[in-house]
Amino acid sequence: MTDALPLILLVDDERAVRTALAQTLDLAGFEVRTASALIEAMDHVTAGFPGAVISDVRMPGRDGFDLLARIRALDPDLPVVLLTGHGDIPMAVRAMGAGAYDFLEKPCPPAQLVEVATRACEKRRLVLENRALRQALSGADPAARVIGASEPAERLRARIRTLGATPADLLITGETGTGKELAARAIHDLRHPGGPFVAVNCALLTEDLAEPVLFGAKGQEGAARRAQGGTLFLDEIGSMPPSRQPALLRLVEAREIQGPEGVTRLGLSIMAATNADPRALVGSGALRADLFFRLDVARLDIPPLRSRAGDIPALYRHFTEAAAGRFARPVPPLAPGELAGLLARPWPGNLRELRNVAERRLLGLAEAEAPAEEPGLAGQVNRVERALIAEALRATGGRVAEACDLLALPRKTLYDKLKRHGLQPELFRSEADAD
Repeated sequence: MTDALPLILLVDDERAVRTALAQTLDLAGFEVRTASALIEAMDHVTAGFPGAVISDVRMPGRDGFDLLARIRALDPDLPVVLLTGHGDIPMAVRAMGAGAYDFLEKPCPPAQLVEVATRACEKRRLVLENRALRQALSGADPAARVIGASEPAERLRARIRTLGATPADLLITGETGTGKELAARAIHDLRHPGGPFVAVNCALLTEDLAEPVLFGAKGQEGAARRAQGGTLFLDEIGSMPPSRQPALLRLVEAREIQGPEGVTRLGLSIMAATNADPRALVGSGALRADLFFRLDVARLDIPPLRSRAGDIPALYRHFTEAAAGRFARPVPPLAPGELAGLLARPWPGNLRELRNVAERRLLGLAEAEAPAEEPGLAGQVNRVERALIAEALRATGGRVAEACDLLALPRKTLYDKLKRHGLQPELFRSEADAD
């Protein structure tokens, strides 16, 4: 195993189950450490543990909930996935209410185990990266976490500073991987420095889990109460079951929750995020109109990476240096023409995709690059030209006449270049329609 592999601590008192789950994760490319009980598991866990924990609930002595409580006391951002019995909804509700990242029913299908483990490790990696960035920028403007000198990056930083000075509820929109949570945390740090930031992935909230996770159940604090004095961040708000959205609307409007001891007033910021068009979500019935309008007091639109292509070199260097520090490896120099190749990519996965490319290259796992059309300077010029033409087509939705005006080229010249570079305008029209 190498330090590059995502890390899972697997805790189960049954050796056969532990071995089977460990083999599944090992074959999927994880580094797996195992433990059979709470005390043994805690020997592995530190506040900077670089992975996630998957634990059975029912174990002799101290069970999975005890382990979850210990870990949350040490590091509340360390993802803990609990394994529960098939169909045990009350236990699943308790798990989510206690702060578990997710839960899995036993017996667990291998594909589901790998998918949840992947998400948990990805979440942990983002948390540790954000911590390192906050530490590096301690005392600095939180908006400075937005890296880049492009006009969209400058506007985004200015907007974060403006929103950080207001208490308004906030809806953050942007494509997958653009950095919506990073922006939310920056605004949170401006509004509530040192206060709790509680993130809830609404895509995981079933009808049975939504209210217990948000508001608590059976003595377990819900996310809203844990966010007292800070921020409640509702990611993928359009995935929340519509039947449970009225309860959330009451929280947003009244800032209070009903519990066994009566009504509790809350002082907190509420931010929601979506990678879809919120009005389209309202039109389809996925998001209640009254909840949308209540959350949409202020709006922050995160630009896609393709609209700030000038920031790609700085972002790529940042991601590479961060990975080099994490994996204790030297930063490799960019090969001739490699930067042009980065600029030419469409980056549908945005910052997340760029970070993954940087890490794969650092670890020697980068995909094979297509050979250059020409070597040397001519090849580099061709690749840059292709990138500029592709960006013009993307900006105009594949409309060649408008791209000609943007590039100041005669139509015949542009068509010749399109043919030489293998660019098809209709593909950019499809891309614009999808957006």
